[in-house]
Amino acid sequence: MTSEIPLLTERPLWQALVEHQAKLAHVQLRDLFAADPRRAEHFSLEAVGLFCDYSKHRLTAHTLGLLISLAEELALPQQIAAMFRGEKINTTEGRAVLHTALRAPRTDSLWLDGEDIIPPVHQVLDRMANFARRVREGEWLGYTGRRIKAVVNIGIGGSDLGPVMAYEALKAYSDRQIEFRFISNIDGTDFYETTRDLDPAETLFIISSKTFTTLETMTNAASARAWCLAQLGDPAAVRQHFVAVSTNRAEVTKFGIDTENQFGFWDWVGGRYSLDSAIGLATMIAIGPDHFQDMLQGFHAMDRHFLHAPLNRNLPALLGLIGFWYSSFWNCQTVAVLPYDQYLKRFPAYLQQLTMESNGKRVTKAGVPVNYETGPIFWGEPGTNGQHSFYQLLHQGTKLVPCDFIGFCDPINPRGDHHDLLMANCFAQTEALAFGKTPEEAQAEGIPAHLIPHRTFPGNRPSTTILAPKLTPETLGKLVALYEHLVFTQGVMWGINSFDQWGVELGKVLAMRIIPELKAPQEPTLHHDSSTNNLIRRYRQGRLG
Repeated sequence: MTSEIPLLTERPLWQALVEHQAKLAHVQLRDLFAADPRRAEHFSLEAVGLFCDYSKHRLTAHTLGLLISLAEELALPQQIAAMFRGEKINTTEGRAVLHTALRAPRTDSLWLDGEDIIPPVHQVLDRMANFARRVREGEWLGYTGRRIKAVVNIGIGGSDLGPVMAYEALKAYSDRQIEFRFISNIDGTDFYETTRDLDPAETLFIISSKTFTTLETMTNAASARAWCLAQLGDPAAVRQHFVAVSTNRAEVTKFGIDTENQFGFWDWVGGRYSLDSAIGLATMIAIGPDHFQDMLQGFHAMDRHFLHAPLNRNLPALLGLIGFWYSSFWNCQTVAVLPYDQYLKRFPAYLQQLTMESNGKRVTKAGVPVNYETGPIFWGEPGTNGQHSFYQLLHQGTKLVPCDFIGFCDPINPRGDHHDLLMANCFAQTEALAFGKTPEEAQAEGIPAHLIPHRTFPGNRPSTTILAPKLTPETLGKLVALYEHLVFTQGVMWGINSFDQWGVELGKVLAMRIIPELKAPQEPTLHHDSSTNNLIRRYRQGRLG
């Protein structure tokens, strides 16, 4: 036993899965369904109000048995318990991973480094609720005494993707008297287009940066401050038009924000897991504290299920293991997330960070390079838009792309037969992906012989369907927590740390070197590679003349 890496790929269960995949590679889903008329019943699960059909996957009960046995051998249940206990499972940063504490009930206790962290969590939530109420009810006024009519969240990464996704997902529950907008990109166009029709006297900015030093966020924050003061004049106006989500009291004060309006969080909350912390302040103002609490309850319900359900009935664990199966044994490079609800249009983008920043790793926790595939690429669009875009590749392309379909029984905005048509498409797509159309079926339809190769569908394309009663704040919390724990499950299986993100650092460091080279009044001496040096020179010629 000389290193960690051979232990995973040389385990008997890993080898058994390799052999099992080879046997299943040519088995058709048509045959699996024909062999078991109750397959849909046997391969579906309902948990905390979410119904999940995973019968259209290229697996059998034996597959799941092998995957669960490997998960048990890799101590997945013990790792889940360790996370919930607050053990410092983020080993490269020496941190606990306790986003689950953000949605724990007030009556819970969880001790970390000698402190019960649940009371501070609820103290912040209470302060957020009080502030949100004041803005929503018009009690919080701008510097000139006018009511706030626009809230602009400035952040990036998890400080943007979470709030904007949740706001869009729950827009039906939002206060429509207030405009909610989001700035993340350091590109000045993002700032300009977001603020161009707003009135500074009626605009509140939420600056979301844990350190209050993030380059993109603080550049945009400085522009917001200048934009505001260009009309309002008095620097004291900053106190009425800016609040902070940060832990850096000194920098918040230096910016001019009253620290009474600073909302903190903790180093055991990763950015991509921070939606239900103070990072969600814009979402809370939009939907109100009560609906925000409903969302937290949805998170918590899925948390408890993940912690307590046995692996064979554990929805996040099962879906995580199925994803592990495709990535590690079928060489599937991507996963498509296809929500059949327009309100979830930003959900795939949110999942991109959650999944790819978490499991886009090439070394194990021990620092040893892996010799197997890890995190896949997540992507997607709402249905039915995607059907007229990339579904062609899903159905008839050469790549195997597992798909997650997400639908709801009850529409938020009923209009004629729109929702029935929407969901008919959702179900039809999963059916078409799984079973396709054979040449014989095409011939029976009278399709000309020369077109039959073009109009047959191989099928055997895997998909999961998640069906919920209605897209409510509680449902959204359950969905997000489902994917959070799915990601954790896969990280345990691959032996990687899902909670650091060192891969985003190098580009930031190099950018800080290049910035002064772009702005220098005289031609600087450059020490990059020839390509980067040439690009800098061409940029300077085009920019400076």
